[in-house]
Amino acid sequence: EMMFIIIHQASELWLKLCLHELEAAIAHLRRDEARPAMKMLARIARVQEQLTQSWAVLSTMTPSDYLRFRDRLGQSSGFQSWQYRALEYRLGNKNAALARVHEPDAEAHGAVLEALAKPSLYDETLMYAARLGLPVPVAALDRDWREAYPPSDAVEAMWREVYLDTARWWEVYEFAEKLVDLEQKFQQWRFNHMKTVERIIGFRRGTGGSGGVSYLVKALNLRLFPELWTVRTTL
Repeated sequence: EMMFIIIHQASELWLKLCLHELEAAIAHLRRDEARPAMKMLARIARVQEQLTQSWAVLSTMTPSDYLRFRDRLGQSSGFQSWQYRALEYRLGNKNAALARVHEPDAEAHGAVLEALAKPSLYDETLMYAARLGLPVPVAALDRDWREAYPPSDAVEAMWREVYLDTARWWEVYEFAEKLVDLEQKFQQWRFNHMKTVERIIGFRRGTGGSGGVSYLVKALNLRLFPELWTVRTTL
């Protein structure tokens, strides 16, 4: 139980750092200062490695160990981490319904809604690319930021142009690869989370009422920067 609590408390501190670095990276990108923003994204990716490693520690807990204190958790759940929800929103996983769990805490709920309403990191990247002269469709630059980003063939074509002429578009190409690295680390964190939960509770429902492993498996199919992955097939 001590291990379980400490791992989650430490994770909240790492999430605080991720949010701090991400907000600073976005601020730099808005000023067309891509290089310091890339440094910050690289730092977030390294923090994700630390978060991923924490699941290796937690996986030393057996089902019998967990059952000794599971009932004392009540309805406690990872869903209650407003920092994680704000981070996902700022990275682009916009699902307004997931903010409702934070309504009892006005301050946390306000922070989450603020993150929901702002352009995501990917939105900011597309605006940066447009300022550099790349053909980003208007629909991707002027939309309701609270809604999930809809993948676009036109955006994929824009990234294809970048990847086929890296000498001309080197800075935005380098930035795109930082995004790919960040998402890969994020997915590794999600995968290790899912396997650790499966190892400890199998396919039982989570303490907060989620589907547990089934919910986490579904999350693995989400893409934060979709065209940066699909464009690889077309090159």
